[in-house]
Amino acid sequence: YLVYDVNPGEGFNLRRDVFMRVANLVKLLNEDEPWVLVLPPWGRLYHWKSQDLNQIKVKWSTFFDLASLREHIPVIEFEDYLTVMGEEVVEEIYYLQRYKEGWTNGKWEEKMDIRECIDRVPYQKDDDGKWRGWFFGYENVYAKKFACLSVQSEAGNMKSFLMKNTTSRSVMLDRAEQLIHGRSGQHSTKFWDARRSMVFAKHLRDIGDEFRKEYLDSTDENDKTILSKWPEMKKNHGDAKGGPYLSVHLRRKDYLYAHKEQVPSLKYAAKQIKELLKKNKLKKVFIASDCDENDFETLKGFFKKAEIYRYKPTQEIREKYKDGGVAIIDQWIAAHARHFVGTYVSTFSFRIQEEREILGFDPETTFNRLCSESEEECEQPSKWKIVY
Repeated sequence: YLVYDVNPGEGFNLRRDVFMRVANLVKLLNEDEPWVLVLPPWGRLYHWKSQDLNQIKVKWSTFFDLASLREHIPVIEFEDYLTVMGEEVVEEIYYLQRYKEGWTNGKWEEKMDIRECIDRVPYQKDDDGKWRGWFFGYENVYAKKFACLSVQSEAGNMKSFLMKNTTSRSVMLDRAEQLIHGRSGQHSTKFWDARRSMVFAKHLRDIGDEFRKEYLDSTDENDKTILSKWPEMKKNHGDAKGGPYLSVHLRRKDYLYAHKEQVPSLKYAAKQIKELLKKNKLKKVFIASDCDENDFETLKGFFKKAEIYRYKPTQEIREKYKDGGVAIIDQWIAAHARHFVGTYVSTFSFRIQEEREILGFDPETTFNRLCSESEEECEQPSKWKIVY
């Protein structure tokens, strides 16, 4: 069993990318030995701001179709893994870290070595010799062995290390974001097989589909976005038509200071949205945004004719599917639009673009972003096209 975790500061959509790296490592391991990927429970993410929700120990099945993931690799929820093990234990932990000396001669080279820990690690040895730390909110879980592992490596190259250095039944890689895609990157079938397997849970898709139908005149039959099992689903660019609306991912909050040079004012965002509506002969706009209600009403105020929508979950849906589920519903609705425009270097936008590639949209309708007033040249996103 391969368990993994990610730097606590990383958000939901970056974590989805790390899953793909680790999933493809497990795919490689299974060429020689039977390995199962243990899905780390969700919780305590920076963007999950709702204080009234219990957002610890959230299962992957809340967000994703596990049967679809299993079409790619064997996976198991952490809770089920503990049951299988018969005790609350992870036998070995490797805490992935950088090399203290940096790149050798300023050059990247593949390497990994067990080293002294560079930074303070989130695990401590107790009086019984057991390693204690944060295990997704499960307070009694412990590890038998712990080591820091300096890495400069593609995820797939962890295979030889794991096969040569451990005979344990379970191994955990903490800070798994240290491993890169490498040759399994976005130009490879390996990347896209892992990505295509990440089908959203049906209960979330159903909510998004109902919203599309009720407010945006959008159905899969009319939009040519009918899903089939991902291993058999191979779309050509332009197969998908999309619903008769424009979708916009408008990132606010932390981006207003983290990327203030690339974030438009609400007035300038509205100006660009109006131009896109006219160009695409559309009258409806779906906004996926972390903006507050005041900002949303201000944005709506710039439009006299266009219909502006955003998804507002009921309290029942919030409690059942958490902030992560609501974000997925937003992404699902945004992914089905006739035309999409996102936010500068946002992983939220990246995931929508990937979803549209899977559905078969023309890249010209997908790889777009809003520009800010201060940008003399507004560089549009790279077109990371699907590979089968």
